[in-house]
Amino acid sequence: MSLIKFRNNAPAWNDFDNLFNDFFEGEFNPRHIARTTSVPAANVKETENAFHVELAAPGMKKDDFKIELNDDLLSIRTDKSEEKVEENEKFTKREFNYASFVRSFRLPENVDFEKINAQYENGILTLDIPKAELEEKSKVRQIAVK
Repeated sequence: MSLIKFRNNAPAWNDFDNLFNDFFEGEFNPRHIARTTSVPAANVKETENAFHVELAAPGMKKDDFKIELNDDLLSIRTDKSEEKVEENEKFTKREFNYASFVRSFRLPENVDFEKINAQYENGILTLDIPKAELEEKSKVRQIAVK
């Protein structure tokens, strides 16, 4: 027994099929949502004295970013929405501009947390994270009995 691919070529049904295919393969399809929502790509480079993080986030302003340091977890987030409403327009399809993401990086112990610097230029957010000298912790020590 062989399988034969069925292709409905009835012209009357094409418009009807296209209506449902556009709906289920369009904006409501999870694959479409996954393609259109993303987290910016990041480059992390380590040098002798610092770590450098570059985040590709075009179309933002420096005020759109919120950068937090919670213990050793560095989080970069943005939540930007833009809605342009024109009164005398009749819309067949209307799309809103909304961009939101969170990128988090766990920083190592040898980072100078007080001197982290961030700069946004030409669509690239750059963070310079200087290294600090780690104090050698003695593995053997004497504990006095009280």
